[in-house]
Amino acid sequence: MRNLLFAFLCVVALGTGVAAQSRRIASPPGTSATQVGGRYDEREGYVGGRWMEIRYGRPIKRGRDLFGPSDYPDALSDGAPVWRAGANVTTRLLTEVPIVIGNKTIAPGEYSLFIDLSVKQWTLIVSTWPAQTRYDTNDKTALWGAYDYTADKDVLRVPMSREKLPHSFDQLSWEFLDMSDAGGKLALLWDNQMATVAFKVGK
Repeated sequence: MRNLLFAFLCVVALGTGVAAQSRRIASPPGTSATQVGGRYDEREGYVGGRWMEIRYGRPIKRGRDLFGPSDYPDALSDGAPVWRAGANVTTRLLTEVPIVIGNKTIAPGEYSLFIDLSVKQWTLIVSTWPAQTRYDTNDKTALWGAYDYTADKDVLRVPMSREKLPHSFDQLSWEFLDMSDAGGKLALLWDNQMATVAFKVGK
């Protein structure tokens, strides 16, 4: 009887594990964060720093030729006017410090990030469009991804620098590069492409 019970429990556990795997999110949420302007104290640790964070969905390459075809801007935008530069919920930038990109100062707050794609040039868009947390076709005051995006809420548009990488990143990633208290770079990496925009920390 014990052997039968043990076998039954094993089958239930195996079935539960398979079901859990089948429900795994295809493009899981991700986050990248950094602190600027703080100091390290031996007793208290890092104190006084203020946060910058990017929240986004992380699509996986899954064997696709992402940036090879000439129509890849349309494929990645998937019917939207611009690329959400992630997956699912609109990509978000949250900053506790003012940042300067190009000649434009962005006040502390929460913003949406998009990329206007073309084969020759990628353009980063910082926007005040709010993000939907769940897709709602009736909500016209906030966006899901980049669908229904319009440029009237743009804070800035700035060209991105691109380079081809020696490795292929399987899962899309946003990162903060070359950081110091003076500034750094916002970077998107996916497959063998990296696109960056430099920024300064404002006063």
